[in-house]
Amino acid sequence: MFPAASVVAETAPTAAEIDWRPRSELPESVRSTLPAFCEGGYLPSHMSMEAAGDGSGAMFGSAPDAGQPLEASGLSARYELDSELYLQGDVRMRQGRFTVTGSEARYNQVDGTVSVAGPLVSRGDAFLLTGERADYDVNSGRFDINTATFLLHDAEMRGSAGSLSRIAEDQVLISEGSLTTCAPNQNDWSIVASDIHLDQGEGFGTARHVRLRIKDVPVFYWPYASFPIDDRRKTGFLYPSFGTSNAGSGAFLSVPYYLNLAPHYDATLTPQYIHGRGLFNEVEGRYLSPWGESVLQLGYIGNDLEYQNEFPGEDGERWALDFTTRAGFGGGWSAYGDYSVVSDEEYLSDLNQTLEINRATHLQRRGGARYQDSSQYFEAYLNGYQTISDRIAERNKPYAQLPEVIYGMTTDLGPVETNLESQYTYFYRDNAELTGLDRANGQRLRAIPEVALPLRELWGFTRPSVSLDYTRYELEDYELGSAGFDRTVPVFEWDSGLYFDRQSSLFDIPYNQTLEPRLYYAWADADADQDDIPDFDSAIRSFSFDQLFRRNRFTGGDRVGDANQLTVALTSRFNDLMTGAERARFSIGQVHYYDDREVSLMGLGADDRSDSPLAGEILLRPLETLDIRSSGLWDPDTQQTEEGRSQLIFHSRDYRYLASLGHTYSRNELEQSDIGAVFPVTDRVSLIGRWVWDSQLDRTVGSLAGIEYNNCCWSVQVVHQNAFTDDQQLESRVLFQIQLKGLGGSGGSSDRISEAIYGFDERERRRFGGVETGYN
Repeated sequence: MFPAASVVAETAPTAAEIDWRPRSELPESVRSTLPAFCEGGYLPSHMSMEAAGDGSGAMFGSAPDAGQPLEASGLSARYELDSELYLQGDVRMRQGRFTVTGSEARYNQVDGTVSVAGPLVSRGDAFLLTGERADYDVNSGRFDINTATFLLHDAEMRGSAGSLSRIAEDQVLISEGSLTTCAPNQNDWSIVASDIHLDQGEGFGTARHVRLRIKDVPVFYWPYASFPIDDRRKTGFLYPSFGTSNAGSGAFLSVPYYLNLAPHYDATLTPQYIHGRGLFNEVEGRYLSPWGESVLQLGYIGNDLEYQNEFPGEDGERWALDFTTRAGFGGGWSAYGDYSVVSDEEYLSDLNQTLEINRATHLQRRGGARYQDSSQYFEAYLNGYQTISDRIAERNKPYAQLPEVIYGMTTDLGPVETNLESQYTYFYRDNAELTGLDRANGQRLRAIPEVALPLRELWGFTRPSVSLDYTRYELEDYELGSAGFDRTVPVFEWDSGLYFDRQSSLFDIPYNQTLEPRLYYAWADADADQDDIPDFDSAIRSFSFDQLFRRNRFTGGDRVGDANQLTVALTSRFNDLMTGAERARFSIGQVHYYDDREVSLMGLGADDRSDSPLAGEILLRPLETLDIRSSGLWDPDTQQTEEGRSQLIFHSRDYRYLASLGHTYSRNELEQSDIGAVFPVTDRVSLIGRWVWDSQLDRTVGSLAGIEYNNCCWSVQVVHQNAFTDDQQLESRVLFQIQLKGLGGSGGSSDRISEAIYGFDERERRRFGGVETGYN
């Protein structure tokens, strides 16, 4: 026995206190990654071992090498031959990779057991352990400690135990123990249990008769629980999500359950009770194959009471499905699939809440395969839509492509380059109730062979080319003549540019400025009368700076625009010679038309003006963390701005500060301004906000306001959100999120904020390290 050991142990520091350091005393490599709201942190385990003078690399979770000799030392020793070794004063014992230090030790050679008196310390590169007294079996490696404290460096998790036993290489049993990730002497929260089993091999722990304590006050009880102790996935309940809404949803509470079914597939079940609606269930399954990933999402509510009240006579059964898959087979081959379907138009706004202001009107279903190498590409797919808005007229619903096959190739023949773009599509839509062109379905084959002479030097480039835009139609239910006809449009293009640069300095920073004039001429002899051709997939392109260098003002293949036009454009760039970063870019250009444009689509697209609006873009990047972008159209004839989009995006290097300003304008159609920010008031308190104002409606169409509190072991967010619905109303919701470091959080608000504020998802990733897979 060691009568003085307990007195000494009472004054010994805990395992966490041994390796904890204030922020100012941490190495720079650790301090630079420490969030601002953390007052300190733990030394990395390898630094702790070096500081302790133990270079053995022993881990608490490593079994002693049975059969190896036991090495022991102390300031004094007494040995009884073939019976007992007694050591006293600075005792150090080692067997293979197992080490322990203490004040006294007795080694019984007969049964191979060692008793060590504390204060004792067992240190490894992932675990630190202290105790009052320990018994160690040299033959089996079992290690039992009384009045223990421990620290898991990787999870930054500390705890205490009435007794602790290491029963195997990576198995630890704790009786009357507690766990927390808070700093030493700061028990903001802790998990207390009668029995805890830590499995370092599997990366999780289990506990019985578990109490969650807040400031040492019990607030919740689980008869059984499991929790992660590293970053591996673990089956179990995730933290609940909860909030409230004013749009018939009322308060809601969801409790997700995660299923780690196998290393390559898993699932999450999320039952959610919504006051006023009922029980809503969501399921997400993920499957990872050697070729890619597939994700299946399902949502179902059997009897939506609020929906029945809003739409009398409608069934309250509502559901949704979304499936995506991606695969890469090597050799340039890949495949993909996307399929979405909902039971009704209101599902997305009622049950799939987002911060997006515009709601989807069509859900796409598409699947196919691709091949690409350095000289050719091939793609074949099926594509269709579910039109979920009842306000879309039958004639305006999109056609399905059943299938669409695309092939393209490029061949170099000395200085000459030949290209081919080709596309075959069968278009189908249920047109039984329609007449005229809207009734037609059928096949379209389009091929564009091209011959070009590209020349490129350091000082510039030129690329004259000739091509033939050929289209063949074989139609069904076509009432305006022969169902089979074709269209051929000869095309000539000449794109050329020069590159000038000079080097100078600004604010003692050397930079390279370029001046890049560019001329692009396009001529296309298209028949003005294309009104007898159905509109399967065509639309008018939005005019922008990029559109200056396209000869066809229509998308799709059903309209080929006539052209005789010259684009004059100028770009200037400023590149930082120290970092290579593009600090600024200015671009402006205009199209000059030599003939009227006569080809139209639904009466739009034809024009007789001789010049386009001026199109421009500006990018300013004075800091690595600040982007200022602006683009727009200005009409010199009317002296008015036609369109404009400006945006400022800022984030501090650690993403604690986030800010965005935006303005979108389209004359006589849309004008919206938005501002978003995350602003730390103190190291621990941050304000979160976003506001969207529509000048045409003269009202707010979206807003978000919240507050966040962080310390180094937990955080809370409270957010109030308004979202504009299809019926021109603002829906209000209150969302909450509570997160315990190392044990996950209540996923209620962070995902929503990430959709609204640029950079917030990166901020969340940096805010808390460690595991966030939950607790069950």
